[in-house]
Amino acid sequence: NTENEHEHDQTVSSVSVAEQRPLDLDSIQRWINYLLTQKGTDLYRMKGVLNVAKCDERFMFQAVHMIFNGEFDEPWAPGEVRESKFVFIGKNLNHEELKTGFEACILTPELEARKTKDLRFKVGDVVECRTENGFKAGQITALMFRDEFMPTGVVAPYQVQLVSGDLIWAPEDDDAFIRAKQ
Repeated sequence: NTENEHEHDQTVSSVSVAEQRPLDLDSIQRWINYLLTQKGTDLYRMKGVLNVAKCDERFMFQAVHMIFNGEFDEPWAPGEVRESKFVFIGKNLNHEELKTGFEACILTPELEARKTKDLRFKVGDVVECRTENGFKAGQITALMFRDEFMPTGVVAPYQVQLVSGDLIWAPEDDDAFIRAKQ
């Protein structure tokens, strides 16, 4: 190098993606976790705003290498275009892989059907759910359940009516939270 000259690293690039269709929160969380744990050393920076399905607030985030910070922020304004925007800056980025990974998080009817099909239990099945007082018996009343009292953006795999009559929801399709009646 001579004075006032510099070299650009040809392996560093950026990728941006924009999408108006809403994203599935669970899918985007799993994908971002994969990127941070498997690609974090090469991802210098990620930032964006996300249009999460069944959510009135935008999700704002940024990450530097493996350090991630994100939260639901202010609501989308009336009439505002709900558009997800995602920017990656890093070394040896596989542009196509990043775009394909992002697109796999779009909540399409096919993704919803696959997520429902992959559930272990169906409506009417008798199960046991973990509660603050241990596992309690109940029956599945709804799949892919959401109501206004749940955390922002969360869709539970199951709503369950316990034998006591209480309605609860299982946060994950996992034996730690819901299991076949024993």
